[in-house]
Amino acid sequence: MIGKKIRLQRLINRNTGKTIIVPMDHGVTVGPIPGLIDMAKTVNSVADGGANAILMHKGIVETGHRNSGKDIGLIVHLSASTVLAPDSNAKTLVCSVEEAVRLGADGVSIHVNIGANTESEMLGKMGMVSRGCREWGMPLLAMMYTRGAKIKNEYDVNVVKHAARVGAELGADIVKVNYTGSPESFNEVVMGCPVPVVIAGGEKMETDEEILEMVRGSIEAGGCGVSIGRNVFQHEDPATIVRKISEIVHGK
Repeated sequence: MIGKKIRLQRLINRNTGKTIIVPMDHGVTVGPIPGLIDMAKTVNSVADGGANAILMHKGIVETGHRNSGKDIGLIVHLSASTVLAPDSNAKTLVCSVEEAVRLGADGVSIHVNIGANTESEMLGKMGMVSRGCREWGMPLLAMMYTRGAKIKNEYDVNVVKHAARVGAELGADIVKVNYTGSPESFNEVVMGCPVPVVIAGGEKMETDEEILEMVRGSIEAGGCGVSIGRNVFQHEDPATIVRKISEIVHGK
């Protein structure tokens, strides 16, 4: 699995063992929102700030991934749905591991909503993707969210740690989940998951301190870093907020 190890070192800082990922797959879900109009400009900004990797859909790689300046890892997202669908929690595959290999990806990602009506279908697709990742030596980031009729609170530590464990059990190399609100509760998530755990950024926050406090808590709990989208690419200065996050995540 040397190929997977080499690719993981492009996504995770080999000195700190932690990562800052900026997902930019929102254009499929909600359309061309602010921050994702000029993809090249945003990617350049987060790369300059010190992000370890960006995440995007296959059709944006050619125009969005950086071709000059500071290098940055590339994760190609394989699943999608839109807010216009009857069930926006039902994610379907729109790309394959093989396509991602041809695009030069350092990793792939998949989104699974635990508790959704179509959970079984999404888990089946994750199993198929995981198998492909093993065959190609491709790191897999699993976005494991808790959304459905039985989910009363998607930030509840009991459902979040269950979702994280599902991701690890089905072959993810990195698991992305919601932050549970405190270092003490999030430590339960980390301790129950045998692969690195990163936190999602959630909805757009009002202040930098809100973002940084969440990041501090996750790192204190043993988290591996962050996968923050809107709170980075919609920030008035994406490079600056990434630098601030990096000071916490990478211990500078």
